[in-house]
Amino acid sequence: MTDLGEAMAVGVEEEFHIVDLSTRQLVPRAGVLLEQLPADRYSQELQRSVVEANSRPFARLEDLAADLRGLRRGVIEAADGLGLGVVAAGTVPLVDPETMKISPDPRYEQMLGDYQALAREQLICGTQVHAEVRDRDLAVAVAHRLTPWLPPLLALSCSSPYWTGSDTGYASYRSLVWQRWPTVGPFGRFASAAEYDALVDELVGSGVIGDPGMLYFDVRPSAHVPTLELRVCDACPRIGDIVLIAGLFRALVAREIEAAAGGRGPEIRPEMVRAASWRAARSGLKGDLVDPADGVPRPAAAVVRGLLDGLRPYLERYGDWELVSALAAEALACGGAAARQREAFGHGGRLTDVVDLLLAETRDADPLTGTRRPRG
Repeated sequence: MTDLGEAMAVGVEEEFHIVDLSTRQLVPRAGVLLEQLPADRYSQELQRSVVEANSRPFARLEDLAADLRGLRRGVIEAADGLGLGVVAAGTVPLVDPETMKISPDPRYEQMLGDYQALAREQLICGTQVHAEVRDRDLAVAVAHRLTPWLPPLLALSCSSPYWTGSDTGYASYRSLVWQRWPTVGPFGRFASAAEYDALVDELVGSGVIGDPGMLYFDVRPSAHVPTLELRVCDACPRIGDIVLIAGLFRALVAREIEAAAGGRGPEIRPEMVRAASWRAARSGLKGDLVDPADGVPRPAAAVVRGLLDGLRPYLERYGDWELVSALAAEALACGGAAARQREAFGHGGRLTDVVDLLLAETRDADPLTGTRRPRG
């Protein structure tokens, strides 16, 4: 079991799109970048247009931010010499799907054969946050308890309003693309890790998925490290938004670990969680969200502030309150990445301006721009 008297380590897997700087279009050239990057920190993904970076686990959010900044710097420097750019966002506006290619890996080639258009159109990037939970039975119980609280985290990450050259009307169109896979959605209730593992075996045995790594629930016990893994979020142009989400997720996990000790917990309706997730993907921080506390619509800012207030004891326990509350205030003031992209497009009606904004925000040397640094 995780000792809440000590700081629960958090880590991040961050996915990046690769674009051609002359056209600002997505290009399948991740392979040439990976040749120049350390294999223990960077890896390929399903599409050859995506590179994944893996942070170390950290107890301090400031240290996590510094590591994310170093990882971005590494991939950006490799790209600079090749006329390529690096974009952290759920989608890139400019892409010719006919030019995209699957990464050369037997598992990915099997996925292409099995899932066809779902694999070909997986032109999306996400941010995954890991929070350390060493007791697997506890991780399974907490994963279910977390589900109603994840849509606000999605809203904070929304960065994919454009898809193949058009404004979708959504703040996170990536979420809708992602939802087409057969094992996506809220994490169910299980009596134990053994019961959950039995479900995984049944799903693999059904032939619908090829391995446990294809369990794409919004949150899940990791298949390879002792963590709970948040999977619902878009990739974020600003490192500060990732740090904000990581801090909130850790606090949520800590709260639900304590609550799980008290018994069965509230009845969670997956239909309501799906509806709340759709609402978050539709409008991000620019409209109403479904308040996890009572299931009614409220302005996104009110829901986020309510989430912060409810988590304050746990944020303070880890020394995160000052930083996370400042990052939340900044995110709400900016309106989110999707809104900034639409604003960039509105100036001149050019999608290249949107890509340029994303390139600049991904490159930003200061991971916590605009925030007040904690003392100590």
